[in-house]
Amino acid sequence: MAKQIVLKPEKCVNCQTCVMVCSFKHFGEFSTTLAAVSVFDYEEDVVTVPVMCLQCDEAYCVNICPTGAMHHNGEGVSEVDYDKCIGCKLCMQVCPFGNISFSPKQRKIFKCDQCGGEPECVKHCAAGALLFEDPENDSARKKAVADSLKNMVVEEVA
Repeated sequence: MAKQIVLKPEKCVNCQTCVMVCSFKHFGEFSTTLAAVSVFDYEEDVVTVPVMCLQCDEAYCVNICPTGAMHHNGEGVSEVDYDKCIGCKLCMQVCPFGNISFSPKQRKIFKCDQCGGEPECVKHCAAGALLFEDPENDSARKKAVADSLKNMVVEEVA
């Protein structure tokens, strides 16, 4: 299995470095609205969580794309072919985690593409909250983190 970005929210210090390097890498400016990673701060639980595309095996965004612009590459990463993208935003609507965004300025959707296999967010995460590794090595912990995040979100909405 190909490497993926693995989150370790227990190490995140909410420095926002991942957010800034992501937006700068892809759009040439430091902007929280142009980053494919967000950091959510749950003050009551005293935890901050970096969140980005989870590169789902059964990706709704890939399945719903009417032009095939959203697709899995050979490494299992869902990517956008901007020559085919018509900007319908269906992928944004079906992502259960809200990890696809739209830039009105750029007139295109964007999401984490793992920087072509060398993710800047991981390179610059001084706290070690983001790693680039084989997710199978850490699948039990990843599932536990996802379950705890789901519970936090459900409690927050309720």
